[in-house]
Amino acid sequence: MNMNLEEVTMAKAAIRSCQETMALAVLVTFICLGLFSGGVMAQKSKAPEDALEAFDRNNFDNSANVDNKWFPLQPGTQVVYKGFTEEDGKRVPARVVQTVTDLTKVINGVRTVVVWDVDYKDGKVKESEIIFFAQAKDGNVWLLGELREVYDEAEFVGSRAWLAGLDGSNAGIMMKADPRPGTPSYSQGYAPPPFNWADRGAVEKVGQKACVPAGCYKDVLVIAESSKHEGPDAQQLKYYAPGVGYIKVGWRGKGEKLRETLELAEIVKLTPDALAKARAEALEIEKRAYLYGRTPPAELMKSATDARGQ
Repeated sequence: MNMNLEEVTMAKAAIRSCQETMALAVLVTFICLGLFSGGVMAQKSKAPEDALEAFDRNNFDNSANVDNKWFPLQPGTQVVYKGFTEEDGKRVPARVVQTVTDLTKVINGVRTVVVWDVDYKDGKVKESEIIFFAQAKDGNVWLLGELREVYDEAEFVGSRAWLAGLDGSNAGIMMKADPRPGTPSYSQGYAPPPFNWADRGAVEKVGQKACVPAGCYKDVLVIAESSKHEGPDAQQLKYYAPGVGYIKVGWRGKGEKLRETLELAEIVKLTPDALAKARAEALEIEKRAYLYGRTPPAELMKSATDARGQ
């Protein structure tokens, strides 16, 4: 087919226009794909910092027997920590007494061991709480809830509670079986308002040395804990010794509000009478909690029941 000069010129212009249109379409497509994939990548990079742990009650068996190397909970063991907090520019003496009771409680289908924890500030009770831990088959120690009572000048002023599986709360991992630096952070549980629990843990260091009033320890593990409620520049540092548990608490970051420093001062093996008193205190806290009518009551461990019958 023969074409005159004008027709050839018009054809070339049409081809150029078509090519430009196609190039623009390809460019727009790549931009859209880039933005979309970038958004997905951004979400993926953030997901580990926001994601909750996948909880499956079938992964637990003999779960109240917590013998994790870094987080052992032997019933009848009481540990005492001493230190201070910085409040309004002043150092306030602090003491924490943590007792592993011989009670268990079933939460979200998993039997937990009950730990009673009392915080003292300037010699007076500030908080008293019972905490529920369970160990999975893989050795990870899980946190399944807390009931915290708050005091003002030693007078009870109120309480807050969360239990995994109730009111949108989710269990979290308190200690990994094999903690390694460089691994993703993990959720230590989630509770919506008014408790507002959203702490995360991350392995900071291993193979450290630390000396506290109770002694000097090797092969110390350091876990950095943070919470979105505290902000990005606030972390609590916990030092764990093998076969003992945490031996020291510190902090870093300008955003840290509590600024608590604690060191292990004493490890006590309770007498039967002292353990019975701790058990009674934990049960009283449970009775005062409105939330516990929706869960089975705490009960003695089978080993403790068998011992009583002998």
